[in-house]
Amino acid sequence: MKSRRQPNILLTGTPGVGKTTLGKELAQRTGLTYVNIGDLAQEGDLYDGYDEVYQCPILDEDRVIDELEEKMSQGGVIVDYHGCDLFPERWFQIVFVLRTDNTQLYARLENRGYTGKKLQDNLQCEIFQTIYEEAMEAYKEELVHQLPSNSPEDMENNLEQIAQWTEKWIKDHN
Repeated sequence: MKSRRQPNILLTGTPGVGKTTLGKELAQRTGLTYVNIGDLAQEGDLYDGYDEVYQCPILDEDRVIDELEEKMSQGGVIVDYHGCDLFPERWFQIVFVLRTDNTQLYARLENRGYTGKKLQDNLQCEIFQTIYEEAMEAYKEELVHQLPSNSPEDMENNLEQIAQWTEKWIKDHN
């Protein structure tokens, strides 16, 4: 893992905070490879059943880890997922937890068709900083950073900040 020439970055946060939009744009700006765990799981059928309550497939975390291990060891990967404690700490050089105001998050999730328990649980997840706390428990404190994700200006600032961090990491490690 020490020989990586490019960093691995984790973008995490409650569904609807802007991880995918940020991740795709960041990959274009930095040349890093973007991996959306939901898409990876769907393409590889990396599931272990179906959750009737939330109306979604259940991720087979072990198969996801096996699928990504080699790519992650090479470096240069941006991983986008709403959870973070399933990934080995050794994989990432930095972790960004995106945060969104609940009023905006409600509208974003409603637009995605979230209703009932799924909508309420995701809003509570954001209110109680569940993903941030999960990240702080799973990774070294100095690796975890919260970023606001409420507006196009936030998105642009986050892109600029992460792109600059990536550039500096590459320069410092090559």
